[in-house]
Amino acid sequence: MMNEPEKSDPSTVAAKPANKTGRSDAESVEPRGGAKGNTTKPHTHRTQSRASVSPGLERVRERARQGKKERFTALLHQVTVDLLRTAYLKLKRGAAPGVDGTTWREYGHDLEAKLVDLHGRVQRGAYRALPSRRKFIQKEDGRERPLGIAALEDKIVQRAVVEVFNAIYEQDFLGFSYGFRPGRGQHDALDALAVGITYTKVSWIVDADVRSFFDSISHEWLIRFAEHRIGDPRMIRLIRKWLRLA
Repeated sequence: MMNEPEKSDPSTVAAKPANKTGRSDAESVEPRGGAKGNTTKPHTHRTQSRASVSPGLERVRERARQGKKERFTALLHQVTVDLLRTAYLKLKRGAAPGVDGTTWREYGHDLEAKLVDLHGRVQRGAYRALPSRRKFIQKEDGRERPLGIAALEDKIVQRAVVEVFNAIYEQDFLGFSYGFRPGRGQHDALDALAVGITYTKVSWIVDADVRSFFDSISHEWLIRFAEHRIGDPRMIRLIRKWLRLA
């Protein structure tokens, strides 16, 4: 790993079970008819696989678990060349390019040199995010949903930063939270719901959605919430760059 001298975590690495013991039946993700391929999967993990997490992020995760109110003031050094490489490999190969026109395969030519250069720019503060390419998707009701397509390097850095943030926030999320979390999807949520309504007396089921949530969310409040845990101004600056250009 290519880390800076300052660190926000101790040298000890502690093990932690993937899920809390004694969780409810609805969280155990029992099989549900119609969820293709989901019945043979192991129970959903609360956090990322240990094999995919670096020792540095493992220490961050353990500190986040032990200190629910701790703010992490030095996180950018966790964005290593190795993490950027992993982020690149996890991107969709055939995804539409951003404003730079660079595809996944094109960026893969001389990949290591590009990742080393990108890592250096991120650490020096010389990394500049590009504006997202706007695309509109037709909705069932006839309206159009705007979609922002980030440039490939922005996708790489964003995914790497998400991995760092996951090490912290996965310790805070509750077991019945399924949205935008690693190893959890809509089929897992439906399985948990099926168990809940099968083995528990239910009188009402409420289906609610916040209209245009991501279009209207306050960026300043989003930053404020992030700053409860993220005290590294360089990471906050990255978030602001992406929000401004989304």
